Amino acid sequence: MATQAHHESKIKLLNAALHVIRAKGYAATTVEDICHAASVTKGSFFHHFKSKDEMAIAAAAHFGAMTEDFFAAAPYHQPQDPLDRLLGYIDFRVAILVGELPDYTCLLGTLVQETYSTHPEIRAACDKGMSTHIAVLVSDIEAAKQCYAPEATWSAESLGYFIQSVLQGAFIFAKAKQTADVAHESLAHLRRYLEALFPLNNKRKEES
Repeated sequence: MATQAHHESKIKLLNAALHVIRAKGYAATTVEDICHAASVTKGSFFHHFKSKDEMAIAAAAHFGAMTEDFFAAAPYHQPQDPLDRLLGYIDFRVAILVGELPDYTCLLGTLVQETYSTHPEIRAACDKGMSTHIAVLVSDIEAAKQCYAPEATWSAESLGYFIQSVLQGAFIFAKAKQTADVAHESLAHLRRYLEALFPLNNKRKEES
């Protein structure tokens, strides 16, 4: 029972960190903020983490594991056609732009913007999480490229990073505008761009 309670209090802290950091930013977030959001004591925090930075690294890994499971179960994986899966990924990202800003913006993007030059271990944790997500997406991009754009000179990996760059930029503007509208519009443009990258698919649609 004590082990389970120990684990539960740590998960509470990590989940609280995901929300608070996305809402306030890393620099403005205090240990007290996270403890209050998690309804645990400051003593409990330091029982699990030596410092706020150590907690941030753990939170990045926790966020990565949660999102990996979340996206692995998403319906866009079901189509047999890899391009349908890729476009379905964009549609899914649009569909989950709901709730308050901390609910749909990216913890890793938020963290790395603030810490890239001052906290190398946090930066590395964010890079690992984002790169892992891109690597999963790249497999569908490569398969779609082989089917519909085999002569294209761009790489599947570069397109994966471009897609995530649009997403992260959309999150930034959603914060600036305090609305998801700009993110919806950006992803609609991204979808149209992706469709244009695969000319054989466009030809197939014209012939059908």
